[in-house]
Amino acid sequence: MLKPEPNEIKKPTKTLSGITPLAVMLPPRKCKHGQCIYCPSLNVPQSYTPKSPVVMRAMRVNYDAYKQVKARLNAFEAMNHPTDKIELIIMGGTFLEYPKKFQYEFVKGLYDGLNVKKSPRDDSAEPSKTLKDAQNLNETSRQRCVALCVETRPDVCSEFIDRMREWGVTRVELGVQIIDDAIYKKIKRGHKVEDVVKATEDLKNAGFKVGYHIMPGLPGSDFKKDLRLFKKLFSDERFKPDQLKLYPCQVIPGSELEKIYWKGGYQPYNKEETEKILFEMFKAVPRYCRVMRVMREIPPDYLVAGTTKIDLRKDIEEELRKKDTQGCTLKNILLNIFTRGKVKIKEIRYREIGFVLRDKRNLDLNLKLKITKYKASNGTEYFLEIVNKDDILFGLLRLRIFDVKRGNLNLKHAIIREIHVYGQSLALGQKSKLGQHTGLGKLLIKEAEKIVKENNINKLSIISGIGVREYYKKLGYVLEGSYMVKDINNKKIEF
Repeated sequence: MLKPEPNEIKKPTKTLSGITPLAVMLPPRKCKHGQCIYCPSLNVPQSYTPKSPVVMRAMRVNYDAYKQVKARLNAFEAMNHPTDKIELIIMGGTFLEYPKKFQYEFVKGLYDGLNVKKSPRDDSAEPSKTLKDAQNLNETSRQRCVALCVETRPDVCSEFIDRMREWGVTRVELGVQIIDDAIYKKIKRGHKVEDVVKATEDLKNAGFKVGYHIMPGLPGSDFKKDLRLFKKLFSDERFKPDQLKLYPCQVIPGSELEKIYWKGGYQPYNKEETEKILFEMFKAVPRYCRVMRVMREIPPDYLVAGTTKIDLRKDIEEELRKKDTQGCTLKNILLNIFTRGKVKIKEIRYREIGFVLRDKRNLDLNLKLKITKYKASNGTEYFLEIVNKDDILFGLLRLRIFDVKRGNLNLKHAIIREIHVYGQSLALGQKSKLGQHTGLGKLLIKEAEKIVKENNINKLSIISGIGVREYYKKLGYVLEGSYMVKDINNKKIEF
């Protein structure tokens, strides 16, 4: 890669959503439940290959958490990306099944990697003695952890909520794949739909953002079933995830599914079928949900069967954003419907301001607040958005209100599960006229506090990444346990 020019950002899409995502990989370890039939056995973390980019980076440093963070910070620095606001993502399997001591040491290594004194290349910072010390240092360090994500199974989740909050986790991704017990049994998944339901509610009540990994094209399913069950995710109040990753099933060497495939017992979706199911799924995603990723980063030489194009989303979105639909390269499959305005994509990522700025499209700056209220997981969700007339998204907030049992009483509890202002990620203190650092976050919190007061609730909690605590302190919130909390009863809201 050529060295970027001054003020040039290489691969700008990586930080267009307002944060710098930094993925680290866990060392290989077999799942306790056994092995799903689509997972390979390649001496790397299950469901990954030796040539997956994040695996290759981790293998170079023997999966050391501290060294992985340092290496990625160096890479982002070389591309001129800001590294002030980092979202750490722990990948590679069910982290909550690893030995407890390893878990704490791994998480501490992540914070130690961020807590450098001057720059990512400065090795003068000494590792902290304890995880708590590392977190305290990160509250004001140059590279702050604003969010921490853990991937896990739905059945290995609820009992570890307090532990995840101790680590500073703010987002949990569940390997849901499909909500069908018969298919779970067929693919040897090892859990049931009821585990998905319980994990989803427990996580939301604790303030986490909840993401689902969905895998269309599994053995035992078909196009109609995939689409019906996908739509159920948003029509059934027991589910309604905040985020999605859409990973169509592929046949990978070393998996049990490979043997079934060669015997003629399974056929994955081809490219055209994959495009079609993804388009239909995008149509069904509501405005409060973000599609984080489409397709796994599986190199073509590690695919026996299935779609080989890993950047399919990029092709689709480029076509969708075209003003002139003539000459579209993708085969209709609803593209003309989308681009001619008959169906509007509502999912979050497609509407973010960062992509408008990147593409230098016209941008209306008359902003308004939009609130979507919906029932989910035995609670009420308020999805607050700052948008313009074209529905371009500048910022959002997720507020949840639910009942907590105290003896014979049901008490209402309010918690903000996410605050996010979009646009190209900026350094802390850097000023902007659009997107980040323009006061939109404060405005959203103010509106959330109004809703909480209208519901006669005295306190409002915010789940907070370690590196965001200082921001909330300035708005009158104090640390209680692992949450930022404010008593808003009968108090004037000022900013």
